[in-house]
Amino acid sequence: MTVEQVDVIDFIGIDEENHCILTISDHLEWDDEHLLILQNKINRYLAFLESGEIYETYPSAKDKQILIRIACKYQPTEKGDWFLQQCKEIIKNAGFKFEYLVHSE
Repeated sequence: MTVEQVDVIDFIGIDEENHCILTISDHLEWDDEHLLILQNKINRYLAFLESGEIYETYPSAKDKQILIRIACKYQPTEKGDWFLQQCKEIIKNAGFKFEYLVHSE
């Protein structure tokens, strides 16, 4: 599963700090098309959370702090970094946590 599969939750699990983490697997380089794909994927994750579908699909998420994490292959560009900061604010205002990690080879 990847960022390009917009209607799929890539990974979900509980970490050692008892957070429910929803991970987006992002292997794309940072360009305008990537930002649109990522925006659509994040919106799907938010809909999954806000509708309560998460608790039907993954009951272990009940009573857990939710974290959306993007696992990026490439370091964000300046525009990508700005986009991710906007995402962080929107997701925070929705009541969830957000972070991104860059995994280089």
